Amino acid sequence: MELEKTLLRKVGEAIHRFGMIREGDRVAVALSGGKDSLTLLEALLLLAKRAPVEFSVCAFTVEQGKFLRPIEPLGDYLRERGIAWTYFRDKPSLRLLEDQPDHGCDLCSRYRRRAVYEIARNLGANVIAFGHTADDFCEALLRNTLFTGKLSALPAVTHSRDREFRLIRPLVFVTEDITTAFAESLGAPIVPCGCSQRTGTVRRSLRHIFAELEQEYPHLKENILAAMGNVDTRRLLDPRYLDEEKAAAPAEEHFPIVSE
Repeated sequence: MELEKTLLRKVGEAIHRFGMIREGDRVAVALSGGKDSLTLLEALLLLAKRAPVEFSVCAFTVEQGKFLRPIEPLGDYLRERGIAWTYFRDKPSLRLLEDQPDHGCDLCSRYRRRAVYEIARNLGANVIAFGHTADDFCEALLRNTLFTGKLSALPAVTHSRDREFRLIRPLVFVTEDITTAFAESLGAPIVPCGCSQRTGTVRRSLRHIFAELEQEYPHLKENILAAMGNVDTRRLLDPRYLDEEKAAAPAEEHFPIVSE
């Protein structure tokens, strides 16, 4: 019960802070078969019964040919609980797997995104919920900073390109130790994806760094998440966020160039 209270408090805080869910929304949860998305689905179902706004929840799974176990046990579990679930075999993705078995993550993601929008549209959903956790946000921030030279992570809320769908990540404040414990308490079948077994070298390194640091600093991820919401733009190097008067002045006024 304490675990459930912690989960719902953190998910509720994210939904409230970022305005993720509104009156009359139909939320489609992208169910990957893993612990995080299962935890998200359960949390939203519980909150739908208690929230001050009315919204409905459904779930869907995109089959891209990469599940390591049969999906049927997951379907049986959801049907027994009366949860509306759509299982979608994406034929373009399955053909891609045959034609280009070594295709990269970007191409696979593009196919999945198209399928996700098609499914959500058919379900009458205007909101799509993804199971990215606090760990994913922290890893993304560090990865982008170290390897792409960009200070960014994942958006808690964004929209599809044509703004047809609101895309939300309600587990932004929930760490994976919580989703692991909660999924175990559900007794739900976990269906891993082959992609999760091919974690890149960078991600493995970052997880090792976090694991090492958290032994001495257990609140490390909480502090990183807090920092993402407490940005001091005056102490960064992006000229767009410098003092307007200085930014508008010619470069020579900032730092006179002396010619010999």
